[in-house]
Amino acid sequence: RIQILFEMVGCIEITFLGTGSCYPSPSRGASSLILRLDGECWMFDCGEGTQIQYQRSHIKPGRLTKIFITHLHGDHLFGLPGLMCLVQGLNADEDNTLHLYGPVGLARFIRTSLILSGTELIRPYKVHEIDIDGAGLLDSTTELHTNELESEVISVEHNNKFQLFENDKVVVQAGILKHKISCVGFVITERDTVGALNVNLLKEFNVKPGPLYGRLKSGMSITASDGTEIHPHMVIGENKKGRKIVILGDTNDTTLMEDLCRSADVVVHEATHQDELQEKAITYGHSTPSMAAHFCEKINARTLILNHFSQRYFDDEESCKSYDGLPTSYLVRQAERPNLTVLAARDFYTFQVLR
Repeated sequence: RIQILFEMVGCIEITFLGTGSCYPSPSRGASSLILRLDGECWMFDCGEGTQIQYQRSHIKPGRLTKIFITHLHGDHLFGLPGLMCLVQGLNADEDNTLHLYGPVGLARFIRTSLILSGTELIRPYKVHEIDIDGAGLLDSTTELHTNELESEVISVEHNNKFQLFENDKVVVQAGILKHKISCVGFVITERDTVGALNVNLLKEFNVKPGPLYGRLKSGMSITASDGTEIHPHMVIGENKKGRKIVILGDTNDTTLMEDLCRSADVVVHEATHQDELQEKAITYGHSTPSMAAHFCEKINARTLILNHFSQRYFDDEESCKSYDGLPTSYLVRQAERPNLTVLAARDFYTFQVLR
């Protein structure tokens, strides 16, 4: 019942499975999160051990329909073959294909891992490779894996963006980030929805709840029992603006994604190191809390969730004392700005994206 209600009210949630950088540790899993919307689950990055984190979460593996990989560094990718084995055959939908999106080379990585390990899946999968550098698919003489559908190459459009897919609910795009290797960030934009019906006004017209309400919501006019023509604009409020979610990969420069991310409701941005280590962060292709906050200020974002923490940062004071570390609350304070809500992600934390 809870799941049905979740889908009916159009909730969008982000659940973090792993929030650490470099490798999984006793205190954090490697990079991975789940976006839940419209009854589906989409995974963003899949570091080593993600299948364990997934099973420890409240999310059912069978609802996973899409996986997005920001870049091909191991802490964002090495959990993928095992995860694909975990979710195979659990989704009973008619189209059971698992769709994966990521930089060129993703298809070869998956194919090689599955073929060399002799792994067969029940569920078919298709890789959509984002051609960041304009070089096309990697040359490979390896035949497709038994469960693999022919890959698709997605080329860049204007303004350095990639159109990944769209349906009647959302548009999903990717943009280019600067990192040590080819890397992208993903932008999920919910379409505007029809405003609420003025039920009290409809009662005055003697229109009862039922099919006529549905016709109005669909943009069609109706005739009341007294012959009055009722048009949608007379009884429907303003459209509800869709939400925008930005999920970025590792980066030390987000400039090329600014236009695509403007007015985001929530931005998930890495903060691998504290502000005092900015030079080190930039050298290794990473960001600090202030760098993340500066990006959010430029795009007028509402909420910033810091993520991808170095192993020196912990969620609780006890661990900080035991391992001579710093709390993530310290990073949050460095990112705080007027009119910007700042949070620190932690494993299994769920954030609900409100309108």
